[in-house]
Amino acid sequence: MKILVAVKRVIDYNVQVRVKEDGTGVVTDNVKMSSNPPDDNAIEEAVKIKEAGKATEIIAITVGEEKSQETVRKALAVGADRGILIKTEGIVEPLAVAKALQKIVEKEKPDLVFMGKQAIDDDCNQTGQMLSALLNWPQATFASKIEIKDRTLEVTREIDEGLETIEVNLPAIVTCDLRLNEPRYASLPNIMKSKKKPLEILTAADLGVDTTPRVQQIIVEEPPKRKAGIKVASVAELVSKLKNEAKVI
Repeated sequence: MKILVAVKRVIDYNVQVRVKEDGTGVVTDNVKMSSNPPDDNAIEEAVKIKEAGKATEIIAITVGEEKSQETVRKALAVGADRGILIKTEGIVEPLAVAKALQKIVEKEKPDLVFMGKQAIDDDCNQTGQMLSALLNWPQATFASKIEIKDRTLEVTREIDEGLETIEVNLPAIVTCDLRLNEPRYASLPNIMKSKKKPLEILTAADLGVDTTPRVQQIIVEEPPKRKAGIKVASVAELVSKLKNEAKVI
């Protein structure tokens, strides 16, 4: 079994995001970047499946600028066998990413495609679903538990009402939830070894994919600042304010 895992380079989740003064986007210069957290869960799950003897090869792939190599190298250090970088510039929308991944899937012919349920920078939650539609493959989104059977997957999904268990045929697309597993840290020896693992670099033009944005971003603004809260002396005062001022009861 061959597993393709899509990863993305994003602003680190510990960084306080700041909007540019001209409102054209968020500040990324000299800002710490890291791999998208749900993508770490996707890589971890692929490595666990390989360690269980159910997969023979893991390919980590990303779509982004030259520096996105760092994200692929991290996946290689954790346990992926080889990497692919599809070089692009500027904002790449989910549909363009899905089309680029489609070309790689058709070339590599993996049995499984893993990715995070969504990226923490744009929160689109679209790429996996779009790739499934383009390939006409079954999809299992928001996966919090995965069990591989013969030529099927049993996937427990996190939904609004609780948990849902479905079975899908292979090949399939799976988007991974944070509760799927606990991603491991890359050890220093494995980080050094990852530098010797193959990393193929392509461009969107090589794949015949147009990455021109279909949506125009007009302006980026910070949300309005919330007013400070107040303290009340008693439950009676709280009830009174909720009833007479907030008018919620």
